[in-house]
Amino acid sequence: MINSVGQIMLYVNDQDQAVHFWTEKLGFQVLSQEDDGQGMRWIEIAPSNGAETSIILHNKAFISKMEPELNLATPSLMFFTGNLDKLHNDLLTDHLTVGEIVTMPSGRVFNFADYEGNYFAVMEKKIDSIS
Repeated sequence: MINSVGQIMLYVNDQDQAVHFWTEKLGFQVLSQEDDGQGMRWIEIAPSNGAETSIILHNKAFISKMEPELNLATPSLMFFTGNLDKLHNDLLTDHLTVGEIVTMPSGRVFNFADYEGNYFAVMEKKIDSIS
């Protein structure tokens, strides 16, 4: 039986640019990096608050050649923050693609795009451990 989400695979065109986006713009940290010397490189990132789930950044072109039948589409991810307004303003100040804050039945949310045009969402969630 599955009891948690461990890692999410995110296939990107430029791993270094993706690391910059997630660490410099969203405050994630690099947990580990692996390179097999044959073109297979992956970088594990996660929010710096000790989140249980991490994201693995994979080279989309390399994975496509290695596993042509694999679906490399960007997953639809929802992140949580304790301060939605500040995060929204910070991303706007950084000149990133950011949607308007909208109120949904489950709470306030907005979407944002990474440097490759992949969209993600973030929702306000008032939990003491989320910042």
